[in-house]
Amino acid sequence: MAAVTTTDTPDTTRGQLWSGRNRATTLGILLLITIAAFEQLGVSTAMPSMLADLRGGALYSWPFTAALSASVVATVVGGWICDRWGYRVVLLVAPTVFLLGLVLAGTATGMPALLVARACQGLGLGGEVVAIYVLIAAVYPERLRPTVFGLTASAWVVPSIVGPTVAGLVTERFGWRWVFLGLVPLALLGVVLLLPALRTVPAVPAPDPDTVRRKGIPLAAVAAGVGIPAVSWAAQHPSPATLWLGLAGLALLVPALGRLLPKGTLRGAPGLPRVILARGLFAGAFFSVEAFVPLTLTSVHGFSPALAGLPLTAGALGWSAASAWQGRRPEVQRTALIRVGFAVLAAGLASMVVVAAPWGWPWAAAALWAVAGVGMGLGFPSINVLALGAAPEHERGFTSAALQVSDMVASATLVGLGGLLLTALASTAAPTAAVVPTDLLMAGVAVLGLLLFRRSTDDRV
Repeated sequence: MAAVTTTDTPDTTRGQLWSGRNRATTLGILLLITIAAFEQLGVSTAMPSMLADLRGGALYSWPFTAALSASVVATVVGGWICDRWGYRVVLLVAPTVFLLGLVLAGTATGMPALLVARACQGLGLGGEVVAIYVLIAAVYPERLRPTVFGLTASAWVVPSIVGPTVAGLVTERFGWRWVFLGLVPLALLGVVLLLPALRTVPAVPAPDPDTVRRKGIPLAAVAAGVGIPAVSWAAQHPSPATLWLGLAGLALLVPALGRLLPKGTLRGAPGLPRVILARGLFAGAFFSVEAFVPLTLTSVHGFSPALAGLPLTAGALGWSAASAWQGRRPEVQRTALIRVGFAVLAAGLASMVVVAAPWGWPWAAAALWAVAGVGMGLGFPSINVLALGAAPEHERGFTSAALQVSDMVASATLVGLGGLLLTALASTAAPTAAVVPTDLLMAGVAVLGLLLFRRSTDDRV
């Protein structure tokens, strides 16, 4: 992998990013990602009212599961289509399907319609994200990509801060349906802003003969789309019945990963496989601890739900700030940033132990989780830049999808592990005995990532 070198100053780089040729594309990407962030964060706030209105309380988790499963399938199939026919078709179809999902959800009269709507939203978002990655690699030169990925991380900041609150206010004042319908005009605008880049899309190179082995990708995508939620559900709801569900999910998922990830990913083989694995290690470690932060603050320390959510906002701000900083440093080796990111993340995760205990310091949670967010902000964009830089042009879709699949599989697996520990060692009323080992185990996962990259350079990962 070639090192990122440039003589451009940060101001010059930002100017090129917002030049007349790139301005509409940059705005379109940021708007689509911001809308996706609002939708994902807002749905959780509106879900209780939504399910009460539709009499679907017994199916509380299924709207989330439907979106996740569909997103996995769309991510992989979208990347497959990008490699064969270009990202234009995906960036036209995926936002359209997402829009359809918004309309269907906003007009749903029962749970079947809502589940279909959520599946459409998952399909749209999954295809949209992977196509945006390919678009970034095709439109922006390598020296600009760290900045672009830094901006995409920043697009989550405002939704993270105000998304749940806005969704709550909209639900109270206008009804939960407008959490979905209110995003329709903005989503249309995002697509319109991307049209200039789509009109000038470069031709897709002929597929390499080695990609023949990937003919089974659509089928593998469906298997993963079923396997990931099955494993996640079984891990979070342990019982004899769900044990068989988890085993069936693994039977589908393990062979599928052989098709969906570069060979050698699960053992951290040098090169692109190691970079793809790093994405999963970052995501799994971070989100498996984050899932228990609000529970710890409410159950152990008696915080209100609003106060318990403040550390998550702090984490998003730390993530965004670090992403923006690395985007202004294109001359710094991405592997160095990944090492620092893993080290900072490990420190942040391990330090959360002092929050988990009843005698601990709950008010330190926001600062400590911001540290963990900084680690993510340094590592995530750097991984994306390295992966897309290493991928052949005709395999950028496959590589972008592999990044997302690694993220989803690791997150589902490690969050599920935290759920198992909670069931086996503690309870939701007193979670400390499970949260402490989870924090330390996930810090160990981050240390493992640091060791994998201890001697890596951009030229030799």
